[in-house]
Amino acid sequence: MPVATRETSDARVIAHLDMDCFYVQVEQRKQPNLRGLPTAVIQYNSYKGGALIAVSYEARKYGVKRSMRGDEAQEVCPQIQLVQVPVARGKADLNTYRNAGSEVVSVLARKGRCERASIDEVYIDLTEAAEAMLKEAPPENLDDIHEEVLKSHVLGFIVEDENDTKKEVRKWLCRSDADYHDKLLACGAIIVADLRMQVLKETEFSCSAGIAHNKMLAKLASAMNKPAQQTIVPRSSVKGLLESFPIKKMKQLGGKLGSSLQSDLGVNTVGELLKFSEEKLQQRYGINTGTWLWNIARGISGEEVEGRLLPKSHGSGKNFPGPQALKTISLVQHWLNRLCEELSERLQSDLDQNKRIARTLTLHARAYKGGDSDSHKNFPSKSCPLRYGTAKIQEDAINLFQAGLREYIGFYNNKSLGSQSNRWGITSLSVAASKMVTIPSGTHSIVKYFGGQLQPSSSLKQTPESVIHEAAPSSPSGGESCLGLNSYESQLGYPEEDTRMKYLRASFGQQVDQSKGDDLTEESSLLSPQAIENGTAEKEPQPSFPVEEPRHIHAVPTLKTVVKKNTAKEKGNCSILKFFKNHHDHCTSVKQHATNGQGSESNYHSDSTINNQVESLKETNHEAIGTDNGESSASHEAGEGRASWSYRMEEIDPSVVDELPPEIQLEVRAWFRPLKRPNVVKRGSIITHYFSTNKD
Repeated sequence: MPVATRETSDARVIAHLDMDCFYVQVEQRKQPNLRGLPTAVIQYNSYKGGALIAVSYEARKYGVKRSMRGDEAQEVCPQIQLVQVPVARGKADLNTYRNAGSEVVSVLARKGRCERASIDEVYIDLTEAAEAMLKEAPPENLDDIHEEVLKSHVLGFIVEDENDTKKEVRKWLCRSDADYHDKLLACGAIIVADLRMQVLKETEFSCSAGIAHNKMLAKLASAMNKPAQQTIVPRSSVKGLLESFPIKKMKQLGGKLGSSLQSDLGVNTVGELLKFSEEKLQQRYGINTGTWLWNIARGISGEEVEGRLLPKSHGSGKNFPGPQALKTISLVQHWLNRLCEELSERLQSDLDQNKRIARTLTLHARAYKGGDSDSHKNFPSKSCPLRYGTAKIQEDAINLFQAGLREYIGFYNNKSLGSQSNRWGITSLSVAASKMVTIPSGTHSIVKYFGGQLQPSSSLKQTPESVIHEAAPSSPSGGESCLGLNSYESQLGYPEEDTRMKYLRASFGQQVDQSKGDDLTEESSLLSPQAIENGTAEKEPQPSFPVEEPRHIHAVPTLKTVVKKNTAKEKGNCSILKFFKNHHDHCTSVKQHATNGQGSESNYHSDSTINNQVESLKETNHEAIGTDNGESSASHEAGEGRASWSYRMEEIDPSVVDELPPEIQLEVRAWFRPLKRPNVVKRGSIITHYFSTNKD
């Protein structure tokens, strides 16, 4: 949907640079012998010689058009050179052209704010550069102007002597009586010509350009004089440019909106929109679209150059025309897997090079239904949060497709998808990753918190400094989504079940029955990195903290408390206790409160108290482990005469917990929860008590 934006009154200089037959130029750079020859780049399929996607200007002189296929082009121009697009995974591989486009952008970005619109299109805001040039070296004071600048086309400027066009253009550029806007455009033309020459020198690619005061007019002008030329659009010539410009060739008017203007309002050129008031257009197309149409008829556009050198999204797609249409779920899944492989590679490359991640996965498709008069109905696009990893993207993509297909054919029974009465075919399929965001500086993987002692697995592809916020896909039919981080064990390449068993064995120092492991859903928080990697627990006790270290909070954990998910403690590293720097100089001994042998109800305990409680819990068939710092019984005996250090819960401000690293927040919040009392049977609570002969 077009967006109406108010145009500022400030003078601006915007340029749109469009590469000339870019795919052909890339191939000619690889094969210099093709330069100057009629050349075309064709798709990888062999049907009638393949589809033409780029045609050189030499071939166009013979009548070769992009709408032709390879066999037809050879009939029109027998000497034409047909170059096939590289192929990967059974489809076109455009990485060569994308990388070549990046080379061009890197050159253009030196002079102003750039917005990469596509593989071969770039917008540049040259306002600041033009203002600086007008202040320091205005065109009227220049003795020498490059010939490439003098080849510029100025819309609305009448050349008196066609044999001396360059001299006439120089007069227009160097006018001392020109208004401020035209002087800025003249400076912009000089800057753009210099940029185009730099691109040609450094990349061997030629390009055409349009220079105007907004993006819309600059784009229209860049296509007016090709190849390797540039066109200037003064404000005084805007009306003449748009008056006879076809409405369907305007950006965002090539589809249904443009067709509606032609059929409903009889508008075939942009100039014909001038006879309709803004209110009339708003009544017909809504307030926003109506205002936008009223603006473009007058050449008004306030759209800013976004300053984006990287693509807004990544996508991979393939067409299946005619008999090649996909008619089974298995065929769709086969091609979705290939498309998702390419998408995953590009996302990983973007992450490594640009430190960006995508948040949304979208599936698009075109289809037809057999025996349905409403065959033009669009296949619904479906989206979900994007999870990194090829297998995950493939899984989510097929789920999105199945949800879209159920909606498309009008049935919600999976069995009906393959029935003969509901035959369908997919003629186009694509997956896209969007909502790209930059990873904040200072963000690290969980590996950082292990002090560098844990060596990453050889299968680990992600750098320790990068963190991917992974989202579990929502139900394609509208279910809720769940966000989370990549688990550390998944980065190491461990299978989920195997990792869980490794953690449990390391936690309890014994063999764990695989059949019983399914009841355990959380992982130990008391493991060293070696235990995580090797699947074995440390045999030697961890050193206790010195007296000057912050006070320890001890709790008697049950099995569920001990086995905490996604947390691990490294041998020799401090716990969260190191964050509590302002401990008191005086401590009080911990008093135990026990009633009727039911165990302690205190929220804070000494080390010796915990050992007693552990033994008590073992006798009542409740499993537990030792203290948080892993001290042995020998060390407890050695320090029996030492004062016990503890923090009271009321001495800790809960608001500081939110400021701690996420990995440690779970540990601290567990301290604030009251301990569960042992499930000890009270006297008189069993039914036999009421049948006792000694009952009082």
